[in-house]
Amino acid sequence: MGKSLKLIIESLLFASDKPLTTADIHSCLPDVDMGEIKSALRVLQYEYEAFGRSFGLKEVAGGYQFRSHPEYGPYILKMLQSSPPKLSKAAMETLAVIAYKQPILRQEIERLRGVDVGGVLRNLLEKGLIRIMGRKNLPGRPLVYGTTKKFLEVFDLKDIDSLPKLKEIKTLGTQEDETMEISKQSAQAERPNQETAEESL
Repeated sequence: MGKSLKLIIESLLFASDKPLTTADIHSCLPDVDMGEIKSALRVLQYEYEAFGRSFGLKEVAGGYQFRSHPEYGPYILKMLQSSPPKLSKAAMETLAVIAYKQPILRQEIERLRGVDVGGVLRNLLEKGLIRIMGRKNLPGRPLVYGTTKKFLEVFDLKDIDSLPKLKEIKTLGTQEDETMEISKQSAQAERPNQETAEESL
């Protein structure tokens, strides 16, 4: 091959508007061994990390895509002069339930959230964050919901297994509570000292 394989793959990644899988790349380079493609991708990942660029090559939604580092997000948003579409609290809660419990029925989501989610599900379907995976073999053949590749892209996840474990989230909340309690106790401990100092003046 006349051109460097690494540079050809790099050009494909830059030109694509979605993450490219190794199969996608191989379809453009059928004469190249899949192992060589994977090796070139690893080299690209290492080089962008080593060069300290504003972006890197990340595994997202089962493929590879160049992603700007989060600290440069505000500048990019300013350039685009628009805010990213935000999800309501209800939509985020419903999306979280689907992400962690999929495949899941609407009735199961409503039982967990305690409210009707019909409108929220339509909104998430329109945004392409969830999909209908099929129907369950129950009376009425209810629809089964799950997340999409776009969900992985939006939340910068390699795959669904990359979601934070629920145990980790609970531990984080406990640690924050403990930190707040320690800060509160420290403030209370300092107050008598401050009062004593004021009395001595």
